[in-house]
This record gives sequence, C-alpha cells and structure tokens, in this order.
Amino acid sequence: MPWLRARLRGQLVYARADEGGALREEDGVVEVRYRPNDGRRYSARAANLAVADPTLLPDSACTDARAVERDDTAARAAPAAAPAGRATGGRPGKVDKAAAASSHAGQVVPAGAIVAYTDGACSGNPGPAGLGVVLVDGERRAELSEYLGQGTNNIAELTAVLRAVERAPDGRPLLVHTDSQYSIGVLAKGWKAKANTELILRIRAVLAARPGVRLVYVPGHAGVPLNERADQLARLAVESRRTQQSGTLTPPDALTPPAV
Repeated sequence: MPWLRARLRGQLVYARADEGGALREEDGVVEVRYRPNDGRRYSARAANLAVADPTLLPDSACTDARAVERDDTAARAAPAAAPAGRATGGRPGKVDKAAAASSHAGQVVPAGAIVAYTDGACSGNPGPAGLGVVLVDGERRAELSEYLGQGTNNIAELTAVLRAVERAPDGRPLLVHTDSQYSIGVLAKGWKAKANTELILRIRAVLAARPGVRLVYVPGHAGVPLNERADQLARLAVESRRTQQSGTLTPPDALTPPAV
C-alpha cells in the first residue's frame, strides 16, 4: 500500500493511502510514521490528518515497522521530516532537486489514471511565451507545443495546466505534473494571487468541475524525462512562434462512427 505526506497537529508525517490517493482508514484511524526509517508505527485519527502532498509514494518509502502503543497524542513529542523537494512552513523555499526527483521517481500512479506533464516558457518575462504539454494514457501519448504571444512565465505555466485538463478525457483520474510551485500554490494551496486573477479563477473553476484531477510538483531540470519533454515543447513554441500538436488520447474506436 502506498504512502503520502500529511499534516498531523501541524507536523508532517507519512500516512497510509489507498491506490486512489485517499487516506486509508480502519475504524477511523490511519497508520502513520514520523520518520521513514525508524521502524515505529503509530495510529492517528483520520479527522486529525490533512493531506499535505498528494503524490503517492511506494510502500518501500517506509521500512517495515513494529507497532507502538501510542496514537496521535504523541505527535507533539515526535519529530517530523520535511517531504523531499519542499521546505517546511508556508511558501516553499529552496528545493533539493535531487531528493525531489528521487521521491517523484517512486510515486505510485493510481490505476486507470491519465498522466500529464506541463511546462511554460517565456523569452523576457514579459515577452514571447509558450507552453508544452505531454499527456500519457497507457500506450497512447499526445503532445502540445502552443505559442501564446506576449505573456509572462507564470501565465504560460498556468495555461499549460489548463490545457492538460482541457485535453484529457473526462471521467478518469488525472495527475497533472508541473515544476511551477506558483501554479500549485495559487490553484491548490490557497495562495492569494496578486496577478493573473482572471486566469486563476477560470482554472480553479475547471478543477472544481473535475474532482479527479491532482496537481503534482515535479522538480524542473532534474532529469525527469517527461518534464524535460514538456520543457522542450514550451521552448519550441517560443522559438518557432507556432502551435503544433501530435497524437491523441481518444481511442481509435471513438473517432470512427460504427458501421451501420
């Protein structure tokens, strides 16, 4: 069973999750760990846990544990480790890209989920802007390199997330990966936006209508292949001043009407 990072009374912990990314409860409690390698297992009341990072981590992220007869009241005394690639506290600080890339490589993709990688690019800021999107559904893959005209890097990053959601088939889980902590902050963490408010409100509305969408942080320029490809597509759009696309996630049977 996978893990995810959650907050328990203000502290970051590892919490058991199901394959769909929800906390795994048994009689109202969830198995948690304060450190991945200390060999101690705790139980926390589900009502006291809040998901801090929806990225699913494999079962091996925490070592085999022995049960400890303590519950979440021990949280005040147990130290917590910061999740890979994130800083503790409010807005993220300096990212350890190597640690974040390692954590990302071990994530578990929910069964039946579509995976998207997005990126934005801008020559100047503001200046000519473009975006790149890679969508993967099993053996099918679609790519988009879209020129946006004059804009900012944040506009390009946000619009890339929007395009991924718009182009992915509805009714399926969708994991949208972005290396823009700004995008995740204003779209999913309640950061107050000082600019791009109209675009942000539009994307929030789209996300609200698609509850199966999860935004996942991925470190930029850290050797994550599909993130690197999204970056290439975004830069191609800026350099060529053109919009190009390839592939489709629509099954062939859905494109051709059945014979009468």
